[in-house]
Amino acid sequence: MSERTVTLEPAATKDDREIVQQLNAVYHRMKEQVGKVIVGQVDVVEQMLIAIFCKGHALLEGVPGLAKTLLVSTLSRVLDLSFKRIQFTPDLMPADITGTDILEIDQASGKRNFRFVHGPIFANMLLADEINRTPPKTQAALLEAMQERQVTVGDHTYDLPEPFFVLATQNPIEQEGTFPLPEAQLDRFMFNILVGYPSEAEEQQIIKQVTGAPAAPVQKLLDGRTVQELQDVVRRVPVGDHVVEYAASLVRATRPKEKDAPGFVKEMVSWGAGPRAGISLITAAKARAILQGRYHATTGDVQHCAFPVLRHRILTTFNAEAAGVKSDQIIRMLLEHFKPKAELEV
Repeated sequence: MSERTVTLEPAATKDDREIVQQLNAVYHRMKEQVGKVIVGQVDVVEQMLIAIFCKGHALLEGVPGLAKTLLVSTLSRVLDLSFKRIQFTPDLMPADITGTDILEIDQASGKRNFRFVHGPIFANMLLADEINRTPPKTQAALLEAMQERQVTVGDHTYDLPEPFFVLATQNPIEQEGTFPLPEAQLDRFMFNILVGYPSEAEEQQIIKQVTGAPAAPVQKLLDGRTVQELQDVVRRVPVGDHVVEYAASLVRATRPKEKDAPGFVKEMVSWGAGPRAGISLITAAKARAILQGRYHATTGDVQHCAFPVLRHRILTTFNAEAAGVKSDQIIRMLLEHFKPKAELEV
């Protein structure tokens, strides 16, 4: 089968609902293409695509050997986006990411001029591998670029290419010699995605696939311009007031000082999620809806996105940590406590 990149017609000639149906068909093809290289991890792929279509960044957590790097590079090929990878180390400097000015001498005139050499951050999709292994100064340089989508070197500011996404990884096991991201910096990531072990059947398939004949190359299904258009479509997806109210109630319930916070939150949470979490919940719900072929977001979409949006924005108390209570357990309890009314999903 030859490569065929999907492009969207201008909004003047195609209705958003048609675009949503088109994207739903492309989404299934994207999963098929990624499946040529990556076995399983269906939820991880969906969450990464949601973050991309929301113009957000994602933090992937998982032990070594779960193909996180391969997954990101494969997704960049399917979306036809430029891809760069940075291995974060303790001696990495901000200029190693953003780029730097170098002094050049014109051989003809003898004049000296500074020329900016672009760093690896100038790509559509950047994989920041083991971001917690580099000092805060270098982390801050990357996180500033994530927020502002530009870098400043000397007195010059350089815009990053659009679309621009940072997919960072962390190893949750080995923490010696690491520089954990502060909560304020973690909040810059829209999603915190957990990459788990494969099932028994999936692991057998991985062994067969890696030790067998090379898989067929993946096809390019979208491009940068189309991804940007889809980001605009996501913003236009309608959301009912009850969905916004439900998302806001979930976020506010994570704050132990709120009067309506459940008792288990006041006991086990020291700091809850900020307003950026509610924005991410609604935006992610919109993106998930269009991936599912719907042009409206529901409270079910909010529930589905609650874990990757909230897990890195909830700081547990010392007593909760001592008892082995993780943020995912608190989110699960919140979803049980705040159940949306079924009749509102009509």
